[in-house]
Amino acid sequence: MTTPDDNKDYVAAVRGGYKEYPGVIALENVDFTLKRGEIRALLGKNGAGKSTLIRLLTGSEKPDRGTVMLGGQTLSGSDAQLTRRAAELGVRAVYQELSLVDGLSVAENLYLGEWPRSGGMLDAKKMLEQARHCLGHLGVDIDPLQRVENLSPAQKQLVEIARVMKGHPQVVILDEPTSSLASNEVELVIAAVQAMAEVGIAVIYVSHRMNEIRRLASSATIMRDGKVAGNVRLADASTEEIVALMLGHSGHRDNQVTHPQGGKPVLSVRGMNLPPKLHDINFDLLQGEVLGIAGLLGSGRTELLKALAGLDSYSEGEVEIDGTRIHKPTYARMLSHGLGYTPENRKEAGIMPLLGVDENTVMTNRHRVSRLGVLQWADIRQYTQDIIARMRVKAASTTTPIGTLSGGNQQKVVIGRWVYAESRVLLLDEPTRGVDIEAKNQLYQIVRQLAAEGKSIIFVSSEVEELPLVCDRILLLQQGTLTRTLTSPVSTEELMAEILASH
Repeated sequence: MTTPDDNKDYVAAVRGGYKEYPGVIALENVDFTLKRGEIRALLGKNGAGKSTLIRLLTGSEKPDRGTVMLGGQTLSGSDAQLTRRAAELGVRAVYQELSLVDGLSVAENLYLGEWPRSGGMLDAKKMLEQARHCLGHLGVDIDPLQRVENLSPAQKQLVEIARVMKGHPQVVILDEPTSSLASNEVELVIAAVQAMAEVGIAVIYVSHRMNEIRRLASSATIMRDGKVAGNVRLADASTEEIVALMLGHSGHRDNQVTHPQGGKPVLSVRGMNLPPKLHDINFDLLQGEVLGIAGLLGSGRTELLKALAGLDSYSEGEVEIDGTRIHKPTYARMLSHGLGYTPENRKEAGIMPLLGVDENTVMTNRHRVSRLGVLQWADIRQYTQDIIARMRVKAASTTTPIGTLSGGNQQKVVIGRWVYAESRVLLLDEPTRGVDIEAKNQLYQIVRQLAAEGKSIIFVSSEVEELPLVCDRILLLQQGTLTRTLTSPVSTEELMAEILASH
């Protein structure tokens, strides 16, 4: 049995950590230790257990079994007290989604909710002095009086990091801190992380960018399926060995696309630039082809799809559909040329949750179900029934509010609305995010069937292992540039190694 004395050399330790959610074992017998001044990389594919481990260390979750030690003390207490207790023991976290308030100054954001007071009033002078100290501690040259909305993405990330420096932290957890940054901005974050380690702060660095990881960390903890697959010294481990630990034996090899399909070019992109995210993008999408876009968070995948859909204006380049150049693409113009787009965030941007499956289905082409401006509900019902059957949607009726369906069934409707609209080119951004395994397999089959019927599909996913299961070709997008094309069959190990090695 572990005693506090066993952990006195560690600023953080998890012993036998076990956490289970309904139907899912998120962590199973996890041991993790971290020493003062250490930078430890935490690696693993989506769903490996990284986020759950972080939640245990920050006190936002309590383990079902096992112990969490911080500074040699056991993290304990009621659920409501754990997060505060972890913070008192020196744990801080910076997540992918920044929590800054654009309309406030840097100093006000650094002390948001904890503004220093004097005589019951805000002590602006003290706040400004403390803000300069926090920023200077990391070597960050930002005016604390500047409004956050005027900062660059990298500067915002540095302010978020500087905020956790208050109160003498012992452990700082950084979750994909450079995912949304351009390559030249990454250096600022790396310097800040190194400055933290130099003053004895332990850092857990979550990232898939191997170049950054090797520069910063000496060791890595690799997770797979809720367990620690291995702890490695990065100097002694190749990228291929790390990939093998991350993936294990995926069992997907037999299900890969082995006979790539594709006819004449349907969508052509030449010289597309959208600074600072996209640089000189060139590719063709063929008729009946599923074209995958692989890349890390922040590589420009979503920006590429939005530019193609006419939602973002690119500064240079040409887009052609069936040989016709689209001048100044807008969303409406691209839809009129047969393009359909499913957004990354389904719940916020892909559905109207209180409306029925029927209205969510026909919203892309209401003219088809209206006469003299009046909606024809019999037609709406028939078209929706056709889509429900074709997409294998489980819904009580056509009028069932889409928000009450499972994530997988919602996504089938979102894709189905473009099938109803008879779109020929589909841009699918993270189409399987937040759906269960059965629904994922059904979506793969649906996408392949649509391609077999002649539709052309761009399939973007951060789950690298699913791209070889559904794509005829895969384009590698790295820091806004297409660097390589892989033609099926492609193994998950090969694809993951390509992505990690390039970073």
